[in-house]
Amino acid sequence: MLIVAVLLVTVGMRFVMVGVALYYLLPRGPTCPRCRRETLPIRSAMLDWIRPRVQRRWCFDCGWDGVMRARPAVPAPPSHPPARRPLTPA
Repeated sequence: MLIVAVLLVTVGMRFVMVGVALYYLLPRGPTCPRCRRETLPIRSAMLDWIRPRVQRRWCFDCGWDGVMRARPAVPAPPSHPPARRPLTPA
């Protein structure tokens, strides 16, 4: 029984290692790997459960369609500087 458990663990470890390697082989960011233009995200019911890490994207310019690693969300800078209060003499 111990041999069966060890074999199952090694097979499981192989699946995990292949999955990690495939994840790092995916292109990163919102740009198309062919033409380097901006791509559009496509909703995918199959990939929704791992949505924060992987996205399916489509390039409007060259028609490329594929899976990409998602970049972490970075907050956008404010569009205008914050209002300053006038200085009052003490």
